[in-house]
Amino acid sequence: MRPIHEHERPSPEHGDLAAAPTRRWPLLYAAALVVAITGCAELREPRIGERLPRTGQEIVVAGQLFHVGAPVVLWIDEDGYDAYRPWKHFEAEDEGAEQKARYGARRLTPSGRAQTDAEALAAKNGQWSLADLREVVDQFVIHYDVCGTSEVCYRVLQDGRGLSVHFMLDVDGTIYQTLDLDERAWHATIANDRSVGIEIAQPGAATLADRGRLDEWYEESASGGPTRVTLPERFGDGGVATTGFEGFSARAEPVVGAINGTELVQYDFTPQQYESLAKLTAALHRALPRIELDYPREADGSPLMRTMTRAEFDRHSGLIGHYHVQSNKQDPGPAFDWERVVRDARGHLEGR
Repeated sequence: MRPIHEHERPSPEHGDLAAAPTRRWPLLYAAALVVAITGCAELREPRIGERLPRTGQEIVVAGQLFHVGAPVVLWIDEDGYDAYRPWKHFEAEDEGAEQKARYGARRLTPSGRAQTDAEALAAKNGQWSLADLREVVDQFVIHYDVCGTSEVCYRVLQDGRGLSVHFMLDVDGTIYQTLDLDERAWHATIANDRSVGIEIAQPGAATLADRGRLDEWYEESASGGPTRVTLPERFGDGGVATTGFEGFSARAEPVVGAINGTELVQYDFTPQQYESLAKLTAALHRALPRIELDYPREADGSPLMRTMTRAEFDRHSGLIGHYHVQSNKQDPGPAFDWERVVRDARGHLEGR
């Protein structure tokens, strides 16, 4: 796992979000929120000043906690990945290097009016309310990271490219949240102002001519069983939270399909990733109801495998792929099971 430096280490009781540096937090827990998070039928009124711990399965939306039902590591946790850092994490900065932000303020107002960066920052200083965020955010952008593990993904985003994403989903199903969702992460160009983004740990898709590059990541079963996910030796454990984790592709055979007219081959994601993603999708829909539980489709109902026109993009609320936004992107690839994610998300909300 990555090292934690003393200047970024949270308080021993790091369930207290108020301990996060440079962030202003409203009261996170109230009686109604306890019910929303736990689903408990009986309610005990918290005592004034009582510390109410996180369970480790909550995301943060406009300073409030929402239960996911899957393992979540926040940016303030000891093993978290913090996109608020204005400097590199794994590498030392050059002496005198300027600190640079990896994120910004959402430039849309609840009324739909576009703002300049300066106007958006001024508005953000007043703190976004959950009600305001619900009027703005209506898309959930799905990426694969081409890095293989979330630790490597964070290294590339934070230290290498100076970019950010709200969530990373590791091969074992662990969800890492790097920013409050009221922030504008830098992950999908024109979608950034109205979206939440997630990077799913995976080497991604390859052209048919380049499919050999996937060999170091996957070991196919001679008996036709599940394909084993392997990490190249140079990665070590890759920072995966589950010690000794052995992952398998959700489908035994790689999937071949075209995105924006290019034939690609890709192994499927792990069942643990699908399970956590479906639960996160359900939680996002409940927290931000304008993120509909659907994805771009062809007239026959099948997934749209091309970049949307601007009119289609403007109309769509729900899940989208990176390739739906940018024609030079392919993620989350032809193997991504859109229907499985939205079906299971609906099932979680219906109590199945």
